[in-house]
Amino acid sequence: MVIERPSPNFGKRAANTLIDMLVLHYTGMTDGNIALERLCDPSSKVSAHYCIDEDGTVYSLVNEEHRAWHAGVSYWRGETDINSRSIGIELVNPGHECGYRPFPDKQMESLINISKKIIKRHPIPPRNIVAHSDIAPSRKRDPGELFDWRLLANEGIGLWPSASEDHDKDFIAMARVYGFNVHAEKVTAAFQRHFRPKIIDNKIDEELTCLAAGLLKIINS
Repeated sequence: MVIERPSPNFGKRAANTLIDMLVLHYTGMTDGNIALERLCDPSSKVSAHYCIDEDGTVYSLVNEEHRAWHAGVSYWRGETDINSRSIGIELVNPGHECGYRPFPDKQMESLINISKKIIKRHPIPPRNIVAHSDIAPSRKRDPGELFDWRLLANEGIGLWPSASEDHDKDFIAMARVYGFNVHAEKVTAAFQRHFRPKIIDNKIDEELTCLAAGLLKIINS
């Protein structure tokens, strides 16, 4: 079910900019109603194109042709105006500050369904389906380590790497090629949350290096 819940918080996309990114967030608030009120409050100056409640209900907040205000100060593959080139989806979840918990099956099913439709409408490559923490690692953790990126990748949404020992670059060099701002704080933790959520210590190890090599192997194949 898609419910129209228009938000006034949007603007024009930068001229001649393709929509080529999908950014996933969690709301980080105690419940969905409070999150929706904030996303639709003019004084908050934040929004997303869609918000998906834990029961799977999808709220359409901002038309895809418009620039929603969800990414903030961010970076991906050399670009910094992420709002102009992305679709933003908020997932109702209390987040790390309010009782972080797994994302229910119905919520994930709705996310998969709407993401597939978005990808059909816009030229979004798999490596550009990212977490808020991927594009703003020094200040964001969402949607976090409990989010099932592997499930999305299995549905054709984003990438999930197999470790590859065939590499001759260090982790930071490979993370930079993939798209991360490697000069940001906690970029290694952001990579871990997305691609190796079992251990998040912001430390580079051989497993991470092999996973980064696996990602580059996918995008270069």
